Amino acid sequence: MVGVTAAVELERLSAQYGGTPCLREISLRIPEGEMAALLGPNGAGKSTLLRVLTGRHPAAAGRVRLFGHDLSALRPSERAAWVAVAPQELTVPMPFTVEEVVGIGRTARLPRWTAPGADHRRAVEAAMAGMDVLELRARAFDELSGGERQRVVIAMALAQEPRLLLLDEPTSHLDVSHRLEILRLIERMNAERRLTVLMTSHDLNLAAEYCGRLFLLDRGRLVAEGAPEAVLREPLLREVYRCELRVRREEDGALTVRPVRPPRFAAGAAVPPLGERKT
Repeated sequence: MVGVTAAVELERLSAQYGGTPCLREISLRIPEGEMAALLGPNGAGKSTLLRVLTGRHPAAAGRVRLFGHDLSALRPSERAAWVAVAPQELTVPMPFTVEEVVGIGRTARLPRWTAPGADHRRAVEAAMAGMDVLELRARAFDELSGGERQRVVIAMALAQEPRLLLLDEPTSHLDVSHRLEILRLIERMNAERRLTVLMTSHDLNLAAEYCGRLFLLDRGRLVAEGAPEAVLREPLLREVYRCELRVRREEDGALTVRPVRPPRFAAGAAVPPLGERKT
């Protein structure tokens, strides 16, 4: 998009684990203010790419730019001010309240040896309101339901007041209603704050519904990118996920993907070993 600042730019990015390639010459661009999703099967490189963007995993080759600046040239404090991460799970070893957990997100913004002030309280309040957890502020984090915990984890990231929010499987382990609730709240933050969002997801349908740009990874390579209809194509998905999938445009315009069930085993028939079964 001409004239729109790129929140993320990768040029021929490669990364390794112990000498084994895990990302292979990936080039992509995410304009500022977009919601985008990284798709692909387990081991495709989605979480590794997020770790590279935060500086937690080194690039073996290529360039990474955040908002026009080389990632390697940014100080840790600058990266922390611009990029926030909401992990799949958060373990809190002490009985912190929701408000205290969300306040942890302000760590990168607080000068050393400085007590939290009005800006801290305002940001924490805004983050809790944005993820609809204000009424939970005095509750112990470890007493919350899975959906409530995930909203608090994302609120903690939002309290950092980032320009780029990275979400690693934000709806995993949640039921359908909580998945929709989480993504609607994230969508609202994206619209209200012009917050750039990049999330990994195994839910192709929700990614297509809420993200205008999809990136499909397969064994460390970027094999497709663009609008959902350009990426979610049956021949490509069959090759990447190694199973039969059907893509359909619903009456309301939604794009849906569903697996095709293999033939049923006949009663009394011998069941072949897993390695011999075909999908």
